[in-house]
Amino acid sequence: MSTAVSTLHAALEHGAALRPRVGGFPYLAESLRRAGVSRCRMAVPSNAMLYLTDAGNVVVQGEPLLTGTADLAPFDREALIAALRADQAGETTFPEFVQGCWRAGVVWYDVDLPGRSCVYYGADGDSYTEDYPAVEI
Repeated sequence: MSTAVSTLHAALEHGAALRPRVGGFPYLAESLRRAGVSRCRMAVPSNAMLYLTDAGNVVVQGEPLLTGTADLAPFDREALIAALRADQAGETTFPEFVQGCWRAGVVWYDVDLPGRSCVYYGADGDSYTEDYPAVEI
């Protein structure tokens, strides 16, 4: 296992352990940032996360959301915000959040850890940006 992979695994485990159920994402993000992760990029349909780190880049392939051919939902800002708020309230798991993004027409999102923001993108160039607060861990 490379240094990048082991460092990422440790940061993900640390972030998961200290993350509160409600409003927990900033704690996970801070754990990643402190471990040298600068960006997280999620390709939603394939459920693949790319982590850009000081030690090297790492990809984590989750279970794809679909196989074969499917229509893509149009970008729906309100549905995306509803999925975000449900996740922030601790009402959904991460896989449920990713499904909510997909149903809202999000094809990828990009988390800027030093800038503490996330941009969600639709296929036609639509986007929604949300900042998250700094936290102490």
